[in-house]
Amino acid sequence: MTDSAAGGKRQDLLVVSAPPHLFSPTRTDRLMQDVLIALVPATLAGINLFGPRVLAVAATAVIAAIAAEAVTRRLLGRPSSVGDFSAAVTGLLLALNLPPGAPLWLAALGSAFAIVVVKQLFGGLGSNFLNPALAARAFLVAAWPGLMTTWVKPGDWTLEAMTGATPLAILQDPEILQRFPSYAELFWGWIPGAIGETSAVALLLGAAYLIWRKVIRWPIPACFVGTVAVLTWVLGPEGLFTGDPLAHVLSGGLLLGACFMATDYVSSPVTPAGHVWFGVGCGLLTVLIRLYGGYPEGVSFSILIMNMAAPLLDRYTVPTQFGGGRAR
Repeated sequence: MTDSAAGGKRQDLLVVSAPPHLFSPTRTDRLMQDVLIALVPATLAGINLFGPRVLAVAATAVIAAIAAEAVTRRLLGRPSSVGDFSAAVTGLLLALNLPPGAPLWLAALGSAFAIVVVKQLFGGLGSNFLNPALAARAFLVAAWPGLMTTWVKPGDWTLEAMTGATPLAILQDPEILQRFPSYAELFWGWIPGAIGETSAVALLLGAAYLIWRKVIRWPIPACFVGTVAVLTWVLGPEGLFTGDPLAHVLSGGLLLGACFMATDYVSSPVTPAGHVWFGVGCGLLTVLIRLYGGYPEGVSFSILIMNMAAPLLDRYTVPTQFGGGRAR
């Protein structure tokens, strides 16, 4: 009710505005800061397991990502977006997916590829259809497979050429299967692998923080990990129901990918049903690659493939409209 300018009478006014009509105080920069906080345990675990050089790899990847974003946005005539911390998250996630002995130039090049090619050339944050860190990792694996698959044993801070087989590689080789690490070693991270994927306890702590802060929801990681556990148990090496699901869950990059990269807002579905099918699809593809492919790890490629299927999942899992049929 307002006073009329003409006669002092009061009249009703109906204010009509475009949706959305619900607003949230959540900001992009705060979400990204929460992700960075959640990645601290995995980063510290990597430093503890593989030595202080891990810090140099992480710093190089993060600085290169931030610099690439600042320069690219300026060249494209777009406002700076460095303050939203998304570039820092991409750089740190890429670093945690690299081997401990990765050259610093490899980390910088991967970050630049993630930001420039995968993110900014498609319009920036919110427009990329692939997870930038995972796309950069796939690019580095294709271009420099030797550097990206050279692993060192935890505690060997010299990071020399002596390497150790990852648990997933041991699972695929019956001749060395007796050397498979214990569950305790898998849980704490005393196994060869990428910087941030080995310590399950550190990743679970970070995931619990994100769920507590409501940054991510549980269906995608739960369906992802659950599908891998069930299928690796059923499709065991000695027949049906002879697999070791816990070994597969704690090995490789499953927890890192399921909790921190499959849950990416931009490249994952937005509908609740889409979250379930996305997680199940990632788990199915991971098991197929691990058990029947020529590459011992399948998490990165499974997430990238499902990233491309996310729009289709959203299209076919749109909730029924109130008072009408399913939207076409």
